[in-house]
Amino acid sequence: MMVLVTYDVSFASDDGQKRLRQLAKVCLDYGMRVQYSVFECEIDSTQWLEFKDKLLSIYDPEVDSLRFYKLGKNWQNKVEHHGAKEAIDIFRDTLIL
Repeated sequence: MMVLVTYDVSFASDDGQKRLRQLAKVCLDYGMRVQYSVFECEIDSTQWLEFKDKLLSIYDPEVDSLRFYKLGKNWQNKVEHHGAKEAIDIFRDTLIL
């Protein structure tokens, strides 16, 4: 399933930037950054539970915001992109490593 993850981290406290880096690192372990704090993650149900638990253990619910959008398996028909920074579709585009 495709899950879109977004977050907004407060820098009011000294550990805000640390939480921001930790959230981004976990998201990159499971998906691809499409905007600064937006990640597309193609994962199965087992990975979803692990991923969500990791993110929820990092963010501060008093000052941060964390949102999950479950787009399902047929997500390509639900996503429309316009403008700069077209994201690579790792499942359709050719990657050279």
